[in-house]
Amino acid sequence: MTSCPISIPKVDLPTLRREIQKEYAEVATHPEKGFHFHTGQPLARMLGYPDAWVEALPASALESFAGTGNPFSAGQVQPGERVVDVGSGAGFDSLIAARLVGPEGQVIGVDMTAAMREKARAAALAAGLAQVEFREGYAESLPVPDAWADLVISNGVVNLCPDKLAVFRELHRVLRPGGRFQLGDILVQREVPQDAKDDIDLWTG
Repeated sequence: MTSCPISIPKVDLPTLRREIQKEYAEVATHPEKGFHFHTGQPLARMLGYPDAWVEALPASALESFAGTGNPFSAGQVQPGERVVDVGSGAGFDSLIAARLVGPEGQVIGVDMTAAMREKARAAALAAGLAQVEFREGYAESLPVPDAWADLVISNGVVNLCPDKLAVFRELHRVLRPGGRFQLGDILVQREVPQDAKDDIDLWTG
């Protein structure tokens, strides 16, 4: 069997993370500002989230939602399951997952942006969802035990990670045998040129 070589972009990872954190801290603290990507309730409708799910969330989680897809459209979440949300942002998908797993389940949201985690924790408290928690971390190094999760979800995050193989290794590590992952993300039909991959300004703009 032949393997396809994977080219990791030549970007400085700490600098890239700082720029992404800066961008999404703005989404958390100034959601009304307007960005080069869709956000909030219009985005949730565009992506096909049921109105009942969206209306049940605190406004703070909804206003800073900035995903690229609907990971729940790929399969049902069952009561009692354990879910990891990679790049949980202001908690939009995590809080939906927490309602779906119910009080017997558990959800861990992982995000590297402090302003987003703070907003997500406040939203979980406002919603009375004790079965969800938010941890600091990166997609390439999740603060979750091996084989812990029944389901891993992620929404618009893998595209922001230069080493995607490292990300998928982590998703596999935290999933139990027979577990599954459901991702909403950006796909391209033609490979992005290497010089574009290496341009850090194009990752956030």
